[in-house]
Amino acid sequence: MKILYYTGCTLTRIVTKSVYRIKVSGTENIPQQGGFILASNHLSYYDPLLVGSSATRQVYFMAKQELFENPLFGSIIRRTNALPLRRGTIDRAALDSCVEVIEQGYGLTVFPEGTRARQGEFLDPKPGVGMVAVRARCPIVPAYIHGSNHLGACLLGRERLSIAYGEPLPADWVASFEATKESYTEIARVVMERIAGLSSTGKP
Repeated sequence: MKILYYTGCTLTRIVTKSVYRIKVSGTENIPQQGGFILASNHLSYYDPLLVGSSATRQVYFMAKQELFENPLFGSIIRRTNALPLRRGTIDRAALDSCVEVIEQGYGLTVFPEGTRARQGEFLDPKPGVGMVAVRARCPIVPAYIHGSNHLGACLLGRERLSIAYGEPLPADWVASFEATKESYTEIARVVMERIAGLSSTGKP
């Protein structure tokens, strides 16, 4: 049992519910068993904690390789389900780790945009989510986060922190694609469309 992971999730849930009065919807769309990808828009550094603590299943997430260079901090974030990723290149080792986590029956949090859209707009998705999905042949659950880039406003009640989980793209649909760049790009496009579609229902 990963004590740090579950402690972090519990503390985050307490803070987001009691302080920020978070609204969470659509958790019934998260598969009850088997590996899956949880694909969300990305607004702030808080998002991995938010997505993980609000999900009903244990999930892993990617973190830049530099964060693991400090042995102590690296050890801590590994215990909170972080997987190292070298940015700016195709990291085969990271891809293998992602697929392995999914095949072991866990969730993997992916931010298709690849970076934070701090102003709340949607960025063009990267093909990485499609690459992982095709290799793992797993369902993809879209998620939409609102307000994590304006926590001060959420605290004052001017905005409402929320996250909505949408209906999964089924594993059979993912498996219909071949392992090509065009397939990865198309999957990423559809996933981002699903995330954007949740914005109308995910906002309080």
